[in-house]
Amino acid sequence: MVENFSELLEKSLTDFKYKEGQIIKGTVLSIVNDTVVVDVGLKAEGRIPIKEFHSPGEEHSVKVGDKYDVYLEKLENKEGEALLSRERARKEESWSNLEKQQNQKEQITGIITGRVKGGFAVDINGAVAFLPGSQVDLKPIKDISPLLNKPQPMIILKMDKLRGNIVVSRRVLLEESRKADRSKLLSDINEGDKLKGTVKNITDYGVFVDLGGMDGLIHVTDLSWERVNHPSEMFNIGQDIEVIVIKYDKENNRISLGLKQLTDDPWKNVEKLYKVGSKIKSKISSIADYGAFIELEKGVEGLIHTSEMSWVNKNVNPSSILKVEEEVEVVILEIDNTKRRISLGLKQCTENPWKIFASNNKNGDIIEGKVKNITDFGIFIGLTSELDGLIHASDISWDDNGTDSIKNYKIDQDLKCKILDIDVEKERVSLGIKQLTKEKVKSDKFINKTVTCVIQKIDEDKILVTLEDNQQGFVKKSNLAKLKTEQNTSRFAVGEKIDAKVLKKVVKDNNYELSIKDLEIQEEKDALKEYGSSSSGASIGDIIGAALEEGKKKTTKSKDEKK
Repeated sequence: MVENFSELLEKSLTDFKYKEGQIIKGTVLSIVNDTVVVDVGLKAEGRIPIKEFHSPGEEHSVKVGDKYDVYLEKLENKEGEALLSRERARKEESWSNLEKQQNQKEQITGIITGRVKGGFAVDINGAVAFLPGSQVDLKPIKDISPLLNKPQPMIILKMDKLRGNIVVSRRVLLEESRKADRSKLLSDINEGDKLKGTVKNITDYGVFVDLGGMDGLIHVTDLSWERVNHPSEMFNIGQDIEVIVIKYDKENNRISLGLKQLTDDPWKNVEKLYKVGSKIKSKISSIADYGAFIELEKGVEGLIHTSEMSWVNKNVNPSSILKVEEEVEVVILEIDNTKRRISLGLKQCTENPWKIFASNNKNGDIIEGKVKNITDFGIFIGLTSELDGLIHASDISWDDNGTDSIKNYKIDQDLKCKILDIDVEKERVSLGIKQLTKEKVKSDKFINKTVTCVIQKIDEDKILVTLEDNQQGFVKKSNLAKLKTEQNTSRFAVGEKIDAKVLKKVVKDNNYELSIKDLEIQEEKDALKEYGSSSSGASIGDIIGAALEEGKKKTTKSKDEKK
């Protein structure tokens, strides 16, 4: 009886020395399934889930006989066992250690366990910390899975034990490491060095590469010896690549990188491999509005400009006659190694139809053809299945003015005409209808002449003028200008001097009919003959502009000579 009392007294004293909320020592008695049975010297053992003895992602190393600090939550639960927690003991122990590490600004190790609002939960030896999303890495991370449940170096930004808050950062350590790498990189880097990096950003003008502490730029022109439409066709963000330093600006800490420089320049032997005038066969690599590109070899392309695609059509759409991957034969027209340009010709691989026509016909020959097109300045006649010739308005009739004469003809009408001029170089044939008959001899010195006259009177439908020798004349409203919008008598003023072409003499009224419009048409014809071709693609405005410019030069030259 006494012995039992002694035992009870000893047990009660033991229970008395432990208080709920204390951290006490416990010994592992056994491991049953996922539970660890721990003896802490109380009348009953306690049971603790085995997961509280290790961090997430780790394996437990608990063995019978091991001693651990545990947290006494209750002396006895409803089953009569001590209610213990290894996790809370770890937290208390962890808090104590973390406070010391924070004071000494030491690096800690944490395990990211999952996502929470605004960031991530981190386990630090049992203590739960908060890792803001902005503090995970140097740049935002879309996929956190590679970092989950793995020990990560971090640093404590803030601790509040009263509220149980710990804020940590992984980014701070990465920035410090990056600064160290940057300093080392800048001290060691030299032009010509080969470096490994990661694609950080892709823009229209190039690719930014993280070299480990510092970014470098590969300009789009240094990506490849071949033509690059956009850098995104070659790279993905996060891709590891090897580059070469082509320029290092120490003053501004800028690194220019190259990728194509890691391989031989394919243009090095271009002039040896390809000769101007030679024919080659290759495939169309791409098509643009202004021409088609042909890949002669990897990194070397040539251009067939639209003007070199057809002998007869200068405004041809490249995609209408060529297709990507189509193999064609071309002639090398020019090689510019400095500008890395090779000009190619497609039409030169076929016979020049203008030369063929010139060899079979000569000036003065009379031919027949159908009217293919009618314009304000003349009529186009089909010479062959490919070529057209032009009958200018002024070469239609000896008697009528050009515009009136054009109205007498229709598309597909068969016409007989005379060849006035064959110009193979300018790729044009000039024709005439009136030249089939002799010009009527006119004794009047003014007829078909260009004269300067003075406006005497302005009516609604015509203007009255005085020619030299005090001769009288008039210009109808319809002959005031070629453009209908300018056929307005109000444009002129009494006393103003004008140039006009004398059309005919009105015997009944003993005066002359003149035309400004016919003079414009004649000037246009002269300009077309000297400066342009109907098939050259030049507009009439371009041709007249060239003629006026040439006229100015001649006038200036004449004045200088007089001086």
